Amino acid sequence: MPTFSAQYVSISINRPSEDVYQFIANPENLPRWASGLADATLKKVGDEWITNSPMGQVKIKFVDKNSYGVIDHDVTLPSGEIVHNPLRVLKNSSGSDVVFTLFHRFEMTEDDFKKDAELVKKDLVKLKSILELAE
Repeated sequence: MPTFSAQYVSISINRPSEDVYQFIANPENLPRWASGLADATLKKVGDEWITNSPMGQVKIKFVDKNSYGVIDHDVTLPSGEIVHNPLRVLKNSSGSDVVFTLFHRFEMTEDDFKKDAELVKKDLVKLKSILELAE
């Protein structure tokens, strides 16, 4: 199967990378900043998180916490399709860059892909505002 094309959606945050990583890596914070993925219905079931999203009810499974800033997560859509979402927190001087890799899956139209990228950017802007105000 051929690979998907990808778009990297990123934002710089004026907070130490460890602070940013710890906030993002805690799934309980998702409803605060990731409206494109989770709402207040978020609950842990086994090693997955279940929540309502704009796509319907989804399951989210995160990689284990690590020292590399990796917060990859697989999202199981209502259709049963599993979408891999690479997410990184990178040290940038005394601050951070958060980089989300958005894959253009084959069934997505160009318009769907563009809207998805806009939602991811909106979520990252919300994340930045929360973390920079928390200082």
